[in-house]
Amino acid sequence: MAPRPSQTVLKALRWTQPTRQLHCSAQTTSRGPTQRWRLYSTASQDGAPPFLQKLKGDLKAAMRAKDAPRLSVLRAIMSANLNASKTATPISTDVQLVALVRKIQKAAHDAAAEAKAVGRQDLVDKENEQARILEAYISESGVQSLGEAELKGLVENAVEASVSAGTAAKSLVGDVMKRLTSALEGKDVDRKRVAKLVKELTSP
Repeated sequence: MAPRPSQTVLKALRWTQPTRQLHCSAQTTSRGPTQRWRLYSTASQDGAPPFLQKLKGDLKAAMRAKDAPRLSVLRAIMSANLNASKTATPISTDVQLVALVRKIQKAAHDAAAEAKAVGRQDLVDKENEQARILEAYISESGVQSLGEAELKGLVENAVEASVSAGTAAKSLVGDVMKRLTSALEGKDVDRKRVAKLVKELTSP
């Protein structure tokens, strides 16, 4: 039996299946018009991010190899992506997908910490292994990740530029965030961390 994804990693995720509908097409025969019904999935594969296509290929390979840890990780990603597709903000870029993977990785780290607190080293090892697999996928995604020093440098430059332009103190945070938009476009960054840095560096 194929292994199920870690319950702790998927704690906040719902398992769902693509919506399927019946499609009717009319056909005329010698005995008059008839109807043929066929079942099709409303989930489209068109326009999927390249990183997602790679993950789908790896999922098939993991199934063939019976690689339980990797299979669990990939199923968690696919489940989260499917859930996102049913919201107002579906995953449409590699950057968004990497952010989703990081969210799952954080859940794995949190689960490992909880398991360690209750002396379950077996679960600690399991969650840490999944976190390592997720980190490897992030590194292979092709999306540029910014380190703490590099991110802080970008924020400092944006703050300096905003101050030099004479931006009023009450508008400084918003102006800096606006200036950072293009600099952070297409990069793997924690937006909450960015906002925190901006507030720290613009405080009196």
